[in-house]
Amino acid sequence: MRAIVVGSIHLDWILRVPALPAPGDTVLSTSRTTSPGGKGANQAVALRRLGPEVEMVGVVGADSEGDQLLENFATADVGTAHVRRTADAPSGVAIVAVDATGDNGILVAPGASGTLSREDVAGAADAFAGAGVVLLQLEVPLETVAAAVAAARSGGVPVVLNAAPAQPLPDALLAALDVLVVNEHEALALAPGAGGDAAAAARALLARGARSVVVTLGGRGALVADADGVEQIPAHAVDVVDTTGAGDTFVAAIAAGAGEGRDVRDSARLASAAAALAVQREGAQNAPSLAEAQAFLAARA
Repeated sequence: MRAIVVGSIHLDWILRVPALPAPGDTVLSTSRTTSPGGKGANQAVALRRLGPEVEMVGVVGADSEGDQLLENFATADVGTAHVRRTADAPSGVAIVAVDATGDNGILVAPGASGTLSREDVAGAADAFAGAGVVLLQLEVPLETVAAAVAAARSGGVPVVLNAAPAQPLPDALLAALDVLVVNEHEALALAPGAGGDAAAAARALLARGARSVVVTLGGRGALVADADGVEQIPAHAVDVVDTTGAGDTFVAAIAAGAGEGRDVRDSARLASAAAALAVQREGAQNAPSLAEAQAFLAARA
């Protein structure tokens, strides 16, 4: 199965801090590292580790950071024939603060990723043809996301959208999705009438047209909602090192399942296992292999 990921490609600056800063605070970092990131790139690398062939559609700058990001894709065996380089903007960066518990806060400067356009999507038409799934996020312009969704739907390709960071989405876009994946904050932002209830938010998003909705709840697991109802998928208790890559690993596993025609609940169980392995490792691109995730899940069955 071949997956297409349309999204952001950034370089992460990872700062270890005793605690995340509150408004007005200054916090001294205990260490600084850099590593490839961006939700699109993270999910592409995680997808590849879970088995599917992966083609990335995105933009990096004509700079040393862009060189590093492309080299990372080559190492991860992710296709970059449709990654454009531009001299008009620097490669995107993210500042990721990770506290002593592994929780994080992230600031993103999209840079070149913010120039990903409908024309880039049109130029990747050959990649969309015959793909098993198209995976998207919201760190690139919404009109570009909409163009990619339309391209996928016209070819009968399943579409998974990780609606992060949260922003208003038109009903027509939601109705074109096979799976919408959001965290609890994003779900409530998209369904403000849910009264702070994640399950109610998931049902509201189904009513707006999404075929299935997955709401991640951190240490409380995830909710899966579709025409058959709402089910909670438990998280796994592990020693947390870094949560930065957990969400993207989870989303990648959901996308892999959609491309292979698996039931979304089964995909969410595997995704929970993959995320549990990811949080035990440092960095944003730390996803396990499919065999590792399956073995972890089997050991806890």
